[in-house]
Amino acid sequence: MKHGKKYVEAAKLVDRAVAYEPAEAVALVKKTAVAKFDETIEVHIRTGCDGRHAEQQVRGAVVLPNGTGKTVKVLVFAKGDKVAEAEAAGADYVGGEELIPRIQNDGWFDFDVVVATPDMMGVVGRLGKVLGPKGLMPNAKAGTVTMDVTKAIADIKAGKIEYRLDKSNIIHVPVGKASFDEEKLAENFNALMEAIVKAKPSALKGQYLRSITLTSTMGPGVKAVSYTHLTLPTT
Repeated sequence: MKHGKKYVEAAKLVDRAVAYEPAEAVALVKKTAVAKFDETIEVHIRTGCDGRHAEQQVRGAVVLPNGTGKTVKVLVFAKGDKVAEAEAAGADYVGGEELIPRIQNDGWFDFDVVVATPDMMGVVGRLGKVLGPKGLMPNAKAGTVTMDVTKAIADIKAGKIEYRLDKSNIIHVPVGKASFDEEKLAENFNALMEAIVKAKPSALKGQYLRSITLTSTMGPGVKAVSYTHLTLPTT
């Protein structure tokens, strides 16, 4: 794959054979984010899990202390009093059964997170084949199937992100923007890694976290050495 001039120049700053201390990795990934837009900083974690086994699944959610830097659109499936509650809490879209053809037939996906009250899961379940592959299916473990729609919406808007294994047993999550200062990115990285370490499946034998890579949208990957607390050097 041929990379552009900016990427090639940025890649020269990174030694691919080295796993950097997390604080260094954060500084480097900021330095290599040279695109003209505010790039998203992502963490990619390769695990030793086998997601084909239910007992080795890793899935959950964590509120990043400094948010993701992205405005998140929330769709809530609710009925009765919960409709007004969701609207008051700041949901971007609220509805029920009438939304099914819009999503299923018209391909409407102008939202980033779906929240549902438990009594609406029969309706939402019919969208499993379209929401599932996009990672949009509400899930009790991630706090998106709940009667407390106010809290769910507030957490999401504040920077709650969901993490889960993909088919290659890798977790991909955003932890902020290139415009964030190193301390904010470090705090978000810490919060994420603490949650993922706690989510280690008890059935897993062998190494849990095999590699951790930070990267910006258009930049090269920067390997981090460990998932211990990320502290920034004091000047």
